[in-house]
Amino acid sequence: MTSNKKNIHLTWCKNCLNNSLRPRITFDERGWCNACQWMEEKKKINWKKRKKEFSQIVKKFKSNGVYDCIVPVSGGKDGSYVASQIRDKLGLNPLTITSRPPLELDVGKKNLLNFLKYNYDHVHVTPNHKAMQTLNKLGFIKKGSPYYGWLTSIYSTVIRVALQNNINLIVYGENGEIEYGGSTKNKNQSIFDIKYMISTYIEGGYDQIIKQSKLSKDEIFWFDFPLREIKKRKIGLTHWSYFEPWDPYRNYLYAKSKFKLDEHKQNSVGTFTNFAQNDQSLMALHTYMMYLKFGFGRATQDAGIEIRRGAMTRDQGLNLVNLYDNHYPVEFIDQYLDYFQMKKKEFDKIIDYWANKKIFKKKNGLWIPKFKIK
Repeated sequence: MTSNKKNIHLTWCKNCLNNSLRPRITFDERGWCNACQWMEEKKKINWKKRKKEFSQIVKKFKSNGVYDCIVPVSGGKDGSYVASQIRDKLGLNPLTITSRPPLELDVGKKNLLNFLKYNYDHVHVTPNHKAMQTLNKLGFIKKGSPYYGWLTSIYSTVIRVALQNNINLIVYGENGEIEYGGSTKNKNQSIFDIKYMISTYIEGGYDQIIKQSKLSKDEIFWFDFPLREIKKRKIGLTHWSYFEPWDPYRNYLYAKSKFKLDEHKQNSVGTFTNFAQNDQSLMALHTYMMYLKFGFGRATQDAGIEIRRGAMTRDQGLNLVNLYDNHYPVEFIDQYLDYFQMKKKEFDKIIDYWANKKIFKKKNGLWIPKFKIK
């Protein structure tokens, strides 16, 4: 981040709480962000037609292997919901896959085991520990992204397993870029290639991080994208949110009822909800860094979802954001220091580097926003 202390003029969506620093966001003449505009557009889509399109896509990408597609899962609400829709509602045969996260939480491990009791074929990949730790640490230092290695692996492992098992179609949950406030230019596109996924979700700089890691070819196997093989096989990637209206809370209720999904007994660190993204403790650091870089955190994202589905007002969401977004994840600090092999002073120095000085100032050792959400 630049050291320029000059303030940035921030604006916020008039319907939810997304702000103008969110990457690739735009606002219409009403002051509504991409996500809120998309919320309205979804009401006019012919979803029956799109669901038929999914059947056509399955046929197009069908190989002579056992499985119709891959569905990445963590045991959480969204992947579980998608896997069930594909197998139990459409009668297809998905292979589910998980890339084991670092610093796993007990509730996340329990939820994955509960999901697997319902007889889904499943591949559980545990990438090289040294490589995962190295890439996560480099991501934290060089990009302000403390689970960069794992973020990479949830796409690269899926590709590897698809190639190994002769599967040509991968079905992710939601297209977060479209659903939550990024660019909606691809809202009517059903199939994507791996280059789109890398550029959109791995935040760029992948090649540099891999090079700086000095890891061997064998060590980065589960983090590498074999682009020549992918191109030769013409693997297609899609999102279930293209084929039916995406509703995270519906997914939660469904997974709780069908798969006995468990939640934190209290709210998750950094937000007011307790039922999402419960697989690892690095999520709390990731969303805190996001807040310091862009001025919005996990509570803002959760509030936006609730506002758009009509479960709370903007004012109610604003109160929750003010309560939860600027939360230094003290609950997990000892874990982070041990995992990254850092002293507290070094750890905080990295956080300080990535804090956006145009919108934050440091007071009594903590970063305080210069802005007030309007």
